[in-house]
Amino acid sequence: MQIGKNYIRLTACKIRQKNYIYMEFKEYKGLDLVATGNEVLDRWKKNNAFERSLEVREGAPEFVFFEGPPSANGMPGIHHVMARSIKDAVCRYKTQSGYRVERRAGWDTHGLPVELGVEKMLGITKEDIGTKITVEEYNSACRKEVMKYTREWVNLTERIGYWVDMDDPYITYDNRYIETLWYLLKKIYNKGLLYKGYSIQPYSPAAGTGLSSHELNQPGCYRDVKDTTAMVQFEVIKNEKSQMLFGCETFPVFFLAWTTTPWTLPSNTALCVGPGIDYVRVLSFNPYTGAPAIYVVAEALLNSVFNPKAKDIQIEDYTPGDKLVPYRVLEGKFKGTELAGIAYHQLIPWFKPDAGAFRVITGDYVTTDEGTTGIVHIAPTFGADDDKVAKANGIPPLMVIDRNGDRQAQVDRKGRFYRVEDLDPDYVSERMSDDYREYAGRYVKNAYDDTLAQDAPTLDVDICVMLKQQGKAFKIEKHTHTYPHCWRTDKPVLYYPLNSWFIKTTAVRERMIELNNTIEWKPESTGTGRFGKWLDNIQDWNLSRSRYWGTPLPIWRSEDGKEEKCIGSLKELYSEIEKAVAAGVMESNPLKEKGFDPADMSKENYDRIDIHRPYVDNIFLVSDSGKKLIRETDLIDVWFDSGAMPYAQEGLRNLASKEFGCTADFIAEGVDQTRGWFYTLHAIHTMVSDSCAYKRVISNGLVLDKEGNKMSKRLGNAVDPFKALDKYGADALRWYMLTNSQPWDNLKFDEAGVDEIRRKFFGTLYNTYSFFALYANVDGFDPGAQARIPVGERPEIDRWVISLLNTLVKDVTAAYEAYDITTAGRLIQDFVCDHLSNWYVRLNRKRFWGGTMDRDKVTAYQTLYEVLVDIAKLAAPIAPFFMERMYLDLVPGAESVHYVAMPDYDASVVDKDLEERMALAQRASSMVLALRRKVNIKVRQPLSKLIIPVIDTRVKDQLEKVKALILGEVNVKEAEFIPDTAGLITKKIKPNFKTLGKMYGKQMKEIASAFMTLSQETISEIQASGAEGYVLHLVSGDVSLSVGDYEITSEDMPGWLVASDGPLTLALDVTITDELKREGVARELINRIQNLRKDSGFDVTDKIDVVVFASGKDRDEIEDSLKFFEGYVVAQTLSRSVSVSEEECGGSEVEWGDSTIRIEVKKIQ
Repeated sequence: MQIGKNYIRLTACKIRQKNYIYMEFKEYKGLDLVATGNEVLDRWKKNNAFERSLEVREGAPEFVFFEGPPSANGMPGIHHVMARSIKDAVCRYKTQSGYRVERRAGWDTHGLPVELGVEKMLGITKEDIGTKITVEEYNSACRKEVMKYTREWVNLTERIGYWVDMDDPYITYDNRYIETLWYLLKKIYNKGLLYKGYSIQPYSPAAGTGLSSHELNQPGCYRDVKDTTAMVQFEVIKNEKSQMLFGCETFPVFFLAWTTTPWTLPSNTALCVGPGIDYVRVLSFNPYTGAPAIYVVAEALLNSVFNPKAKDIQIEDYTPGDKLVPYRVLEGKFKGTELAGIAYHQLIPWFKPDAGAFRVITGDYVTTDEGTTGIVHIAPTFGADDDKVAKANGIPPLMVIDRNGDRQAQVDRKGRFYRVEDLDPDYVSERMSDDYREYAGRYVKNAYDDTLAQDAPTLDVDICVMLKQQGKAFKIEKHTHTYPHCWRTDKPVLYYPLNSWFIKTTAVRERMIELNNTIEWKPESTGTGRFGKWLDNIQDWNLSRSRYWGTPLPIWRSEDGKEEKCIGSLKELYSEIEKAVAAGVMESNPLKEKGFDPADMSKENYDRIDIHRPYVDNIFLVSDSGKKLIRETDLIDVWFDSGAMPYAQEGLRNLASKEFGCTADFIAEGVDQTRGWFYTLHAIHTMVSDSCAYKRVISNGLVLDKEGNKMSKRLGNAVDPFKALDKYGADALRWYMLTNSQPWDNLKFDEAGVDEIRRKFFGTLYNTYSFFALYANVDGFDPGAQARIPVGERPEIDRWVISLLNTLVKDVTAAYEAYDITTAGRLIQDFVCDHLSNWYVRLNRKRFWGGTMDRDKVTAYQTLYEVLVDIAKLAAPIAPFFMERMYLDLVPGAESVHYVAMPDYDASVVDKDLEERMALAQRASSMVLALRRKVNIKVRQPLSKLIIPVIDTRVKDQLEKVKALILGEVNVKEAEFIPDTAGLITKKIKPNFKTLGKMYGKQMKEIASAFMTLSQETISEIQASGAEGYVLHLVSGDVSLSVGDYEITSEDMPGWLVASDGPLTLALDVTITDELKREGVARELINRIQNLRKDSGFDVTDKIDVVVFASGKDRDEIEDSLKFFEGYVVAQTLSRSVSVSEEECGGSEVEWGDSTIRIEVKKIQ
């Protein structure tokens, strides 16, 4: 019988009044994860819980963790909750495993995100820096802006329970941090791996700086765009070399080349063909002008360039304007090597290039992909491959000369065709055509010009129109292709000739690959795939950035570029300045004037100076030969800042310590860092220390909206992490994000899923704890007051849950050790919901309700207590707040669940036989309950019989031992075991004609006939054969049947329902006799009366009188039931009498079948 909470609290008060002293477990009015989180967080802050976790592990083995630095000039998002929860869960588990786990926060404070944000805030562009605003003012604004959302980041970090030192973070703009970067760069420089070179590099006009290849390979940088493409005609110069292309015909000859970037055509200086590709001459007409011509294209692309439908049209029948343009392949076939050296006329003669341009060259990278012509237009200033093949063949790039006398590409750094006023006047008069003026100053991509309307014509379109009018365009169309975009501005990048500093990562490629093979990647496919393939094809690292706010490149050079010095510390810089002062290059030492002491490594000393621009630009050094050295104005790639953190977070003050440049045991960040932070960490550590920066890494996927779309404020589908925390609490959010799917899979975030976790998992665990606390307080259970009853002496149900708990400990520990947080959480959740609450507690309620504190009751309390304590420990890494609260409530006086060790696996109490037996009972009960639901028969309605066909004697023996348990669970009177399913199920089998027909085509009629006559026994044998297969003997020959060659269906015996789950089959008699119906009605009545007792707040010992008001069919069935079961109802409800009346009574209305009845419950005074 259930006992009301009011009675329990009353009894508890009575016990206290008798001065019984006992331990009391805290009780709550309801589950509130938000309030729990706030309460625990306040406790942690008050007790300095994180710092204390380090103290209690003083002297323990170290587990090294690196925190990737976010930028605080942007608000944290929901994806940061996931990333930080992963890191926190691993570090908490390692602490509970006996390690000392320091974790230090960091801030990424340099680079484009900050600069672009400041420019937007100030309403300026990069070009305004140094004119409208000084570099000093600009950098000061950057320094303030970069920490704009620090408070929000700290707040989020604390609220999600991420323990990390945010009081002493490493900050990349700190002088000591920058100094360490200089130290590392000098190490790389001294190894010959840092050099200056001129090459084609990704360049972002919108950001005003070059980009590294790993920046260009961030997720989402390559996007599908629809651009205007052009297939254009390059006219061949007729001479002895090219005569073979003209043959006997009198028509002009053109090479056809296709491009997705028509704006690069004015910079064309060569055409490239594949050396082994076959090319043919094709007589046809220009589709726009109708002019006849001979076109040279790759033979393999004839049907791509020309319309196959026009193949049979006679050349003579063509009239300009016809939709189908005929063509005819002429005699002669030429390898690409035969075409090399043939000259052609400049396509767009706006500028006069250097000698050697406009001829055909060969290149192995030329393909015959669909849509191309097999001939590639070469513009050496706008493509790395173009530049490489042009240099190899002595082809000059088309360069213009600016007003400073410097050679430049035709496009300026803003992404425009050079304005005429920005070019050298002599160059304009001598080498520029006036035709260019119409196009000068035009942006090559409309995205660079914010003043243009969305539908404004592009430069590509206008150039194509010009070529069409000149008869030089063969085909103009829209084409969708992938194009790189800047990772920070979201605008297209250009490939551009830059004079940059590079790190020669290609020199250590093999070593980086070798070291990567020792790293444990989660998932492994990222290490071998996305990251591994990236290493296979790495390019030298473009380190230079043409910006203002960042780490200055520590290289000073002479004007002629022949002498240079790389500075590796402020102490060295101080010394070199002193030399410059002595040589008269500097008037004084600015570091000395600021009171900087090179021997003092304190923060206070370093804060006296600033080594950012513009201050560092005003420092000049002197070469060994006495020349003035000027600092290279470049900053370094911000990814070098973060990738150097294993060294720079320690600083040169800790140069001799083991922590300086150590290897992390674990790191974790989003998949977008694969070619970002993960790569730069690996590259720098390989070059500087010849070792891995990290031993293992979790690369988590994206957090998408519930439809699988990328979240963005623009789309309105972004989830505010702070609102989610306010609504659900950190634990529910963490548990959902870490167990819904593996961290490396993209998560489709659905708030309904978070709410389900809160209700199903945390609600179930909360109710289980509340049940324990409620009754433990009533009985005065004190886990430390009584001797622990050995597991072997406990009842079977207790031994089972203890056994299963230890199996859980083993499996969860193995999952945590494998960095598989998802599996660990799912195992815990399944145990709590399916086994602890839905089975153990539900089956043992009466043991806790008992009146005396006998040995059985003590055993029940001890068992449930031990399970709850261990669950708190196991789940603490994932749900730190709730498990902390529950553990402290269970173990008064404990400091924290996060300081205690993970539960130890005890093999001596594991009984696999018992676990298997109980699993069979759970499965069988679940199957029977499902059958009841199928025909809408409530569990309170008893049924007569359950038949279990069991072939395996072991399974039968196991089920026999739990038969009573199963019958009690499903409310069935008896169970019978039979040797097979004959008579219960009628099986039917059909052949799979598709699979069998391939092997036994001629026998199919006989096979089909045989299947119609197969006995139930034979069908069962075929079904039981499984993967081993079954041989069917036919007159025409044997037929081997495999799974998939047949389909077996079954029909239940009338009056019975049958369910199968793997090897287990159950048949339930669903016939309800009059006697069973009467008992069911009695049980329903007891349920209603008990609920009314509880709602009325009656004491468990209170006697009552019950009057039931019902009419019609309801009255008849209740009266009929009471004739046989009145004594049962009276005993179960502590009633003196239960009567049925037709007269209206006060009572309460309760549901009864499809109608309602009224029941009056009166306490007998």
